[in-house]
Amino acid sequence: MEIALSLDELRQLSLWSADCAERALRFYEAVVPDDRRPREAIEVAREFGAGGNRTKAIRTAAWAALKAAGEVDDAAAEAAARAAVAAAGSAYLHPLAAATQVKHIVGAAQYAAYAHELAGRDPEAVVKWAIDRVPPVVRDVLRRYPDGTPPGSSRLGELHRQLESALRQPSPS
Repeated sequence: MEIALSLDELRQLSLWSADCAERALRFYEAVVPDDRRPREAIEVAREFGAGGNRTKAIRTAAWAALKAAGEVDDAAAEAAARAAVAAAGSAYLHPLAAATQVKHIVGAAQYAAYAHELAGRDPEAVVKWAIDRVPPVVRDVLRRYPDGTPPGSSRLGELHRQLESALRQPSPS
């Protein structure tokens, strides 16, 4: 079964994801100040969100940021680069009705919070920030996907469940 997704919905998801990823970008840039790959992934997500086309450049930037994550020898910096990967990847959320697709919705916020935690900062502040700023349409998109993220023992998995659960709730008025 497929889930209907409009380009406008994907654009709003990409903008929010880019904002979430940018919250952690400093951890990457502090370690590798001359490597722009994660920043470029966030920038292309923003360009798409602002009305640009979904092009190969988005995927290329996401792959480059993923390579950057694999090359850095700092856990917080790696998580920050992975947040950027998730931001760029959000433009390509699959319309498959599978709980596994939710990671493409919450991934940037999840990794940004994790980067903060690994850097000795408060991850809950990032989670709260992401939840407070999520566009209602992103909540609506998330609710179209089945829940049921399997329980896991990792901290990253717990952040995923926390974000998914909160975003499935109605928007506070």
